[in-house]
Amino acid sequence: MSASLHPFSFTSNLPSKKFTPPILFLNPSLSFNSFNFSASNLKVCKTRFNFICNSLSPADDEFVSEEEDEDDDERTDDEELESLDTEQLEEEARKVAREYSISLSRELAIEDTDDGKETRRKQRKRTSSSISSVPDRLLPKVTIVGRPNVGKSALFNRLVGGNNAIVVDEPGVTRDRLYGRSFWGNHEFMVVDTGGVLTVSKSQANIMEDLAITTTIGMEGISLASREAAVARMPSMIERQATAAVEEASAIIFLVDGQAGLTAADVEIADWLRKNFSDKDIILAVNKCESPRKGIIQASEFWSLGFSPLPISALSGTGTGELLDLVCSHLKTVEDMGDQTEQENYIPAIAIVGRPNVGKSSILNALVGEDRTIVSPISGTTRDAIDTEFTGPDGQKFKLIDTAGIRRRAVVVSSGSTTEALSVNRALRAIRRADVVALVIEALACITEQDYKIAERIEREGKGCVIVVNKWDTIPNKNLQTASYYEEDVREKLRSLNWAPIVYSTAMVGHSVEKVIVAASIVEKERSRRLSTAILNQVVREALAFKSPPRTRGGKRGRLYYCTQAAIRPPTFVFFVNDPKLFSDTYRRYMEKQLRTDVGFAGTPIRLLWRSRRKTEKEEGRAKVIKTTTPKRSERKAAVASIVA
Repeated sequence: MSASLHPFSFTSNLPSKKFTPPILFLNPSLSFNSFNFSASNLKVCKTRFNFICNSLSPADDEFVSEEEDEDDDERTDDEELESLDTEQLEEEARKVAREYSISLSRELAIEDTDDGKETRRKQRKRTSSSISSVPDRLLPKVTIVGRPNVGKSALFNRLVGGNNAIVVDEPGVTRDRLYGRSFWGNHEFMVVDTGGVLTVSKSQANIMEDLAITTTIGMEGISLASREAAVARMPSMIERQATAAVEEASAIIFLVDGQAGLTAADVEIADWLRKNFSDKDIILAVNKCESPRKGIIQASEFWSLGFSPLPISALSGTGTGELLDLVCSHLKTVEDMGDQTEQENYIPAIAIVGRPNVGKSSILNALVGEDRTIVSPISGTTRDAIDTEFTGPDGQKFKLIDTAGIRRRAVVVSSGSTTEALSVNRALRAIRRADVVALVIEALACITEQDYKIAERIEREGKGCVIVVNKWDTIPNKNLQTASYYEEDVREKLRSLNWAPIVYSTAMVGHSVEKVIVAASIVEKERSRRLSTAILNQVVREALAFKSPPRTRGGKRGRLYYCTQAAIRPPTFVFFVNDPKLFSDTYRRYMEKQLRTDVGFAGTPIRLLWRSRRKTEKEEGRAKVIKTTTPKRSERKAAVASIVA
């Protein structure tokens, strides 16, 4: 046999597919001029050429289509991409992303015990019929004040058409200012819920009872003197929040309890309003008057306060229409206000979440530059989700959401506190409606299992995240390596958020708090970024070239045909493959890592969805044409055998 017939040097009768022969099967000590074609050598030669022919299959090309029978397509990458119906794949990708989002939302459904179907229907109706997009800060404000447990939060929910405020039949539930948008007729305004005003001198035991304050739960590391001092300051801090709300109001709803009757606290609040806010419109509403006929009798007792009482029921809605007519008669319409051309664009929301007493409210106050929420060592001081508009240094607007501390579900259930359960529920709902979540952890405290569960929740909700290490000044003996070591520990324990940036701050003195906003702004931009299909598929090609999907035990290998970005917030990518089961979790993590390495997406989770591609009639017809011109594997084997012979 001449050297020209060397089985690895022929090119004329083989497919054009590039192929590297298995040189390791050759014995370099043998030459073809002296090769002995004995029976044993022919058997070995046949085995070698079977291996060579099998290696000619297109298994190493990740972007060619695969026939499940013995007929293998020999199309090139360009031919395969040209045969794809990209418009259909793009539409299917969007459908897959929507289906996944809906299924995930159902899986992560948050039970809202005080939110009925009727209330949700009314809320949707109000939202859909909103009459303007005027920014909240330009709308007139209507503040609800009164002593504890008279139904202020229930009336607030009734006016805004939702369940923004926690309503529980116990005093002292609301402590911070809570804002909600409402409208009546041609008037649109902001309603402000406040905590109960305690102007009557009471003993500390009575104050704790009225405000539902505990000095034991979540306060084990605080001295008894500090606990008592915090409890003593709580009424004045709540009253300060109510005072700030009254000062910025255009109209005031003074709410009293018609069933309990006139009390000394009502008299003192009336005197306080008349003395300090006589220039504002004050409306006296007598709540809990479900019966219109009995309501007139119940309201008559409050004429002595010097205001005209109006019987209403926040629970059933009786008399609230007359109340809104009276309120709107003192307000300017939206058309009468200045700066009508300013429109409210998309404003990203930043939810500040974490375990109790890690400094969430302190961060919010440091950012807005005022005591927007009450800061106290008392565990569970914040109960509602407090929304606050904020403008960053670069002019970017944000909505900051302060939340209650999230404790373990078993601890909340064992405490038996309905208020805390609802507060945790509000915090979880705040994560869902936020764009970026600032997960606050305490620098000296160890990262607990609860921190890990909150981190998992953020990742599964698909929210951008910034990890805020607060109280950084409490770390002793810091040096240049301290932050690196701390970051390594956080990455190890919060593995589900290993892509989130870390910010170190001391909120009580306002140190480095602005970095939270800077990082959140970058994360929001990354979360809203969209890649072109051409760039995305190029990145995927490079990832496949570097590491191909592993073969299964049966010899099958995953094939990837097409990839596209189907959604943003969070970035969602759909991979069309031959069989999603052929792509292991390890390989999927590899693909996600390659996407982050090549194109970024820092601070945001990315979703990779794998979908089996169904061939269209057009593609099937094209495949049949190619099949008639492409030799089968058996034909290729015969061609090689003829050359050897």
